[in-house]
Amino acid sequence: MPNWLYILLIIITVYIGISVLLYFLQEQLLFKPEKLPKDFEFFYKNQKTEEYNLTTRDGAEINGLHFMVKNPRGVVLYLKGNSKSIKGWGKFAVDFTRNGFDVFMVDYRGFGKSTGKRSSKNIKRDLQFVYNEIKTKVDEKYIILYGRSLGSGFATKLASMNNPRKLILDAPYYSLTKVTARFAPFMPLSILMKYPMPTYKWIKYVQCPIHIIHGTNDKLIPFKTSVKLAKINPKRTRLYTVIGGGHKNLNNFESYHKMLSEILNEKPKEQDLEGSSIDVIHSAKRNRA
Repeated sequence: MPNWLYILLIIITVYIGISVLLYFLQEQLLFKPEKLPKDFEFFYKNQKTEEYNLTTRDGAEINGLHFMVKNPRGVVLYLKGNSKSIKGWGKFAVDFTRNGFDVFMVDYRGFGKSTGKRSSKNIKRDLQFVYNEIKTKVDEKYIILYGRSLGSGFATKLASMNNPRKLILDAPYYSLTKVTARFAPFMPLSILMKYPMPTYKWIKYVQCPIHIIHGTNDKLIPFKTSVKLAKINPKRTRLYTVIGGGHKNLNNFESYHKMLSEILNEKPKEQDLEGSSIDVIHSAKRNRA
C-alpha cells in the first residue's frame, strides 16, 4: 500500500472517530445542568415565589418557579441558558418583577428538579405545554417570551407557533449548528447535530414585536449574529446594542436595564408615515454636460 494511501486512511479513520464522538458527546458539550434534590427549597429575598411541577404526557416532571407581583401587568416566560438551574437563574426575575410583571421560569429536562429524557423535540413540546398552562391563567396578549442564549432559540420557536405580546431575545444565535461550527469548522455538523436549533428559520414566522439585545463584545455568539437575525423579519424587529457587553454580563450594564425597561413599558403605537421623509431620496451628484 502506498504511503499516501495509508496516511489518507488514517486521516479518514480519525475524522470518522471524532465525528462519532461529537455525535454521542454533544449532550455533555451543549448542556451543563445543575441537579437539585426534590426537597430543595427556593428562596429569593424580597420576592414572592411559588414552585410548580407539571407532568408531561410521557411522564416527565417539569419543575419551575412563578415569581409573583401584586396586580401584574403581564407575564414573562423566561427561558434560560444552557447551564445551572433556575436556582441561580431566579435572581434575574427581579428585572421583570420590578417593572410589574409576573415571571415564570422553567428547568429543562435533566436540570434542577426536572426529569425525563432530553431531546430537542421533547424540550419544545414541554415548553409549549408550559405556555399552554400559562394561557389558562392569563390572556395570551399579556404573555412576553424572553429567551436568553440557548433559550433564545426555544423562545423564538414558541413565538412562531403562538401569539405572545412580545418576543425578547438576549444574545441569540443564528443556529446552534453555526455556533458549534466556529469551534469545529471541518466537521459535518449539519448531519451530527441533535439540536440544530435554526432560530433564523423560526424568526421569519413570528408575528409579534421582536426585541433583540446583544453585547458588542460577545465572544461566544458574536454581535453580528443578531444583526443577521434582525434582517430576517425587519418590520417587526428592533436591535438593542449594549456597547462593551459580553455574553454573560449584560445585566452589569446600566444600558441593558434601560433598554429592558423601555421594551417592557412601551406601548406599541402604529406609525402614520404620511408626510414623513420615508420616500425622500438624497440627491445624487449630477454629471454636467
